[in-house]
Amino acid sequence: MSTDVISNRIKSLSESQTIQMNQKSRELQESGVDVINLTLGEPDFNTPEHIKNAAIQAINDNLSHYPPVAGFPKLKQAIAEKLDKDNGLKYAPDQIVVSAGAKHSLANVLQCVVNAGDEVIIPAPYWVSYIELVKLAEGKPVIVEAGVDTKFKITAQQLKDSITPQTKAILFNSPSNPTGSVYSYEELKALAEVLDKHPHVYIISDEIYEKINFVGKHVGLAEFDSLKERTIVINGASKGYAMTGWRIGYIAAPLAIAKAVTKLQGQFTSGVCAIAQAASIQAFVGDQECVEDMRLAFNKRRDLVLDIVKDIDGFKVAVPDGAFYIFPDISAYFGKGDGEVTINSSMDMSMYLLEKAHVASVPGSAFGSENCVRFSYAAADELLVKAFNRVKDALARLQ
Repeated sequence: MSTDVISNRIKSLSESQTIQMNQKSRELQESGVDVINLTLGEPDFNTPEHIKNAAIQAINDNLSHYPPVAGFPKLKQAIAEKLDKDNGLKYAPDQIVVSAGAKHSLANVLQCVVNAGDEVIIPAPYWVSYIELVKLAEGKPVIVEAGVDTKFKITAQQLKDSITPQTKAILFNSPSNPTGSVYSYEELKALAEVLDKHPHVYIISDEIYEKINFVGKHVGLAEFDSLKERTIVINGASKGYAMTGWRIGYIAAPLAIAKAVTKLQGQFTSGVCAIAQAASIQAFVGDQECVEDMRLAFNKRRDLVLDIVKDIDGFKVAVPDGAFYIFPDISAYFGKGDGEVTINSSMDMSMYLLEKAHVASVPGSAFGSENCVRFSYAAADELLVKAFNRVKDALARLQ
């Protein structure tokens, strides 16, 4: 069939390089190669037992009919209580909408807020889907770049310089994917002071890695009183509770935006899987010890990886304060080769490490940072040691 049938919006949409590199890794594994896959942002832990038991109970209780579009009232109440307890944020349940993962929540919000030609500020490095979702909403991404020397965090002056009368929103992420950077209260306060002067700018705050924070209590932009009424908080169960496959995300937002998202979701997907919602209630209101156990494990793995990569010449690493990624600047290797391959880009580096070290990573170009490569350390300790020693050996062959 001719590709002429495919719409222009889909033709212009880029594929996820994270998924592409994961697929290349799987293909090599299926051919018998011992590949260590550090591409996906997915906890390697299983979903905690008390959450799984809640799902089993829901099945036995025949919770198998259509759920409300915006989510079960009990789940929305549980999320409201979580936001109050953890973040000091007061939301009524009707300001919360549950969707099929935080990515779905983000897509819904952009479709409901952005008009054709509206500018959306995106600090770079950024999560791989931000640009494409803004484009699908017919918005114009405005990229604000930050490098390894500032731990990949933008300054208040950069934000101020990027705002125009056409700016509709800023898409903000802390803790960050791909960098693991976490904005401090003081850094957020400086950004909030800029945003205070521009009341036409909405804040879309992606906080999916909230629970994986190594430097203290999470702080979000909605916690600044002057910004709360134009901030949309996006979060979910995937990362903090090892529930990626359950597909539960949510927004907490001004009522008009929550109603708009519910209206859109009613036409696209309706309500999220009833069983997954029941499990998520227990995630948010149940024992949180499992969350802390996983956070401590990720912190240990981060330190393990940093101890190895500190001895890799040419790796410039900002210590990640959250999430489960390292994002080294590898530009020192550009122009170098092993006699067969020359490294001229982040994709070259990722392909070299996959083919020569059998370690799968994601090129920084996917995240708007050509000089870097992303590795996930959401893997067992022994695999991480093996993987980064392979990386170290492979890079030593580049001259």
